[in-house]
Amino acid sequence: MPAPTTIDGFIELGFKSGLLERDSVDSCWDTWNRQRVKPNSPKEFADALIKEGLLTHFQAEKLIAGRWRGFLICQKYRLLDRLGAGGMGQVYLCEHITMGRKVALKILPIQQAEDPASLERFYREARAVARLDHPNIVRAHDIDHDDKLHFIVLEFVDGVNLHDFIRRNGTLKPERAAHYVRQAALGLQHAHESGLVHRDIKPGNLLLDRQGVVKILDMGLARFFHEDSAAFIKEYEVGYIIGTGDYIAPEQIIDSRVDIRADIYSLGGTMYYLLTGKSPFQDGSNAQKIIWHQVRHPKSLRVVRPDVPEDLLRVFERIIAKEPDRRYQTPLDLADALEPFTRGPIPAPTLEEMPRSVLSSVQRPLSQSMQPTAPQTPGTEREPGVVILPGTPQPKARTSAPIKKQPPSKG
Repeated sequence: MPAPTTIDGFIELGFKSGLLERDSVDSCWDTWNRQRVKPNSPKEFADALIKEGLLTHFQAEKLIAGRWRGFLICQKYRLLDRLGAGGMGQVYLCEHITMGRKVALKILPIQQAEDPASLERFYREARAVARLDHPNIVRAHDIDHDDKLHFIVLEFVDGVNLHDFIRRNGTLKPERAAHYVRQAALGLQHAHESGLVHRDIKPGNLLLDRQGVVKILDMGLARFFHEDSAAFIKEYEVGYIIGTGDYIAPEQIIDSRVDIRADIYSLGGTMYYLLTGKSPFQDGSNAQKIIWHQVRHPKSLRVVRPDVPEDLLRVFERIIAKEPDRRYQTPLDLADALEPFTRGPIPAPTLEEMPRSVLSSVQRPLSQSMQPTAPQTPGTEREPGVVILPGTPQPKARTSAPIKKQPPSKG
């Protein structure tokens, strides 16, 4: 529909979308009449409804543009904001209409949804993931569809992925890196005991919440929510090769049917990134990285980070051994090896280290506050939110010494 040019037109779209109710709108008008403050345009009206908590910024923005469909999904979830989009599908912040709980809906890419065999496999694997229950794994609450829209309902994590965290703040102290990697290893152990392998462990798939808890995203679903980029290995002669070129295990390049030791290798590459700001072979082309993971070792941490304790260096070198038999055989073995470096508590991330909460953006006004005088000029748009799915209160956060503020590398 065309963008509404009047307040009545905006209200009509709001009713059609299912986001607005007549009684609530009438109540707002009564309040504004008493206060002698009235909106004079669709944008001012939308701004006022945001202040009243009846719309989010995202919802108002879409209605202002004339878009009113798709806000209610399965009549269970109300769309609040978009968290991210790309080849991995789209992710939306939603609210369960009955329970009021914030969740993240991750939508299956169209090409997978249109293939019956892939769709059946998605539901089978998603049900397996839904059985996981661990503080270091993003929980899956539900799998459902609305007509041709297939999605998984995930725990909403208010935070940032570790890739963006390092780019924002610089590299970590060794103890803090050990804490974060150990948490991920504990999550992988839980998945391993359920027979699941991630196959795409990387900093961007590890989410850090505001209490300092690390959570693995897309556990067991890498096949479906893969990135459509040059760095992502897709299809080979033998089935699928799933993984990101920067962190993929050597054996995974030959065949994606790998065991948990491939995830351990990728976790080692992630640890390298936390300590150096670079992936192990960042300076190579994608084709070179694929070869180098099989035949070369990354630049020594002894050179790049001489402050890393020798014992921790030995742990790292075992994690990234080329031969699976030489690595830690289970994530729990790795967690045990890291335990001596994580006995001391570390603080939770500071407000300065973390991006603005995406929850604060869903009620940010489209324009400045209405005053009893002339209409105000529209304010600036919301900064893009950072995706991190779901966070429920966790045990006391353990973090490490203050972050080492080295300039983050590009890329």
